[in-house]
Amino acid sequence: MRSIHILLSILVPAALTFGLRALPFLLLNKRVLPKRIEYLGNVFPMAIMATLVVYCLKSILETAWQDNLILLAGVAVTAIVHLWKKSSILSITVGTVVYMVLVHLA
Repeated sequence: MRSIHILLSILVPAALTFGLRALPFLLLNKRVLPKRIEYLGNVFPMAIMATLVVYCLKSILETAWQDNLILLAGVAVTAIVHLWKKSSILSITVGTVVYMVLVHLA
């Protein structure tokens, strides 16, 4: 494959993905949103985080104590940072870093 084909095969999907994600912001930028949509916008981030926590913790094995403690430490740090700073990005990042450090140190 020539380099132009490789570049285009990366840039075209990237542009389409960006465009599709930006489209709702462009279309709904100046409109007043219905109360139901505003409610969903406020509730969905926490619902998605809760779903991810359940998915992450559903496969805990009773025999792997060290792995379970590391996993629960990551979840606890994420929850504490989120309650403290009220920032999803910060809490997820710090929790992930703590989890990865503990996994590699253990």
